Amino acid sequence: MRTPLTETLISRRSLIAASAAALSSLGLAACGNAGTNTGSEPAANDVVTTMRVGALQGPTGMGLVGLMDADGTLEDLAAANGIELAEDSPVGKNPAGIGALANSYEFTLAGSADELAPQLIQGDLDVLCVPANLAATLYQKTEGEVQVLCVNTLGVLDIVEAGDTIQSISDLAGRTIYSAGRGSTPQYALEYLLRENGVDPATDVTIQWASEHAECLAALQADPSIVCMLPQPFATSALAQVEGARIALDLTEVWNETAQATGNDSQLITGVAVARREFVENYPATVAEFLDAYATSVDFVNSEPATAAQLIEAAGIIKAQIAEKAIPYCNIVCLTGSEMREGLEGYLETLFEADTQSVGGSMPEDDFYYEA
Repeated sequence: MRTPLTETLISRRSLIAASAAALSSLGLAACGNAGTNTGSEPAANDVVTTMRVGALQGPTGMGLVGLMDADGTLEDLAAANGIELAEDSPVGKNPAGIGALANSYEFTLAGSADELAPQLIQGDLDVLCVPANLAATLYQKTEGEVQVLCVNTLGVLDIVEAGDTIQSISDLAGRTIYSAGRGSTPQYALEYLLRENGVDPATDVTIQWASEHAECLAALQADPSIVCMLPQPFATSALAQVEGARIALDLTEVWNETAQATGNDSQLITGVAVARREFVENYPATVAEFLDAYATSVDFVNSEPATAAQLIEAAGIIKAQIAEKAIPYCNIVCLTGSEMREGLEGYLETLFEADTQSVGGSMPEDDFYYEA
């Protein structure tokens, strides 16, 4: 059963662990309050808190499932989704091998970043996985009150068609393209690649913007003459649902070829994790624990796709059979520090040169990039 569009679960196990940790350190925690974060506590490495994390039902959520399971969230989530776990299911057994967590985590999954961004701004979320350009826009909108913690997804966009007519991006001229993601990475990446390859996105193609990926898939099922731009794992899912469907173009490869041809050393970056600056400053140890566990979760998902796929289904993101096939194409990463900054800054500069509003009107300042 699919998960509702937005659902939030707090792991009972992690809350119990957090409470125990707080009780065991009462003598040390006098400078701050243990428990759920209110955003006003002073910085203290020994303060136990709850980090509220938002992610999308796609590669960003997929990369987090190891942490979600280590925290105990997946068992609750599977139950909420009506998923009956087999005795040999890896859910609840921490297959990612993440060590004991000092803090607890609350996860909110949604189908669109637009649903969750206001919660970050209002202080109802502490960390949010968003499209890369939206991170820059949020930085401008909040006057620098968000920081990017890591790059979590490189290029995941594909052009899917039910046929064999598209061999290069120039073949999109004259076609109708269905896609979700207007105003974020999909739109700006597609328009950039079209322009750089001699196709005017305003006059040479018709782009139909949908509210979600399912609409694009339904359009392709109804009219095989159209093409879709879909991210993984939805592109892989389309292959099983539309007769004759194939991935015609991997836009990450197209981006790299275009960058090389134009002397641009940027890379296509789809998603990042941003955090409220106040939370980062108040809870540096929590942020460090999160990033360490996130990196371990990502390594697990990429190295053990069959096992990770079962966790992904339990989270209600996508069926395990599709997830296992899609993981190798999802480019799930956890890049931090200078590696994160170098890749993200180059990508945002490319978007800025094409359309200043794509990154909120100006490039982010140095304090946009979190460096522990």
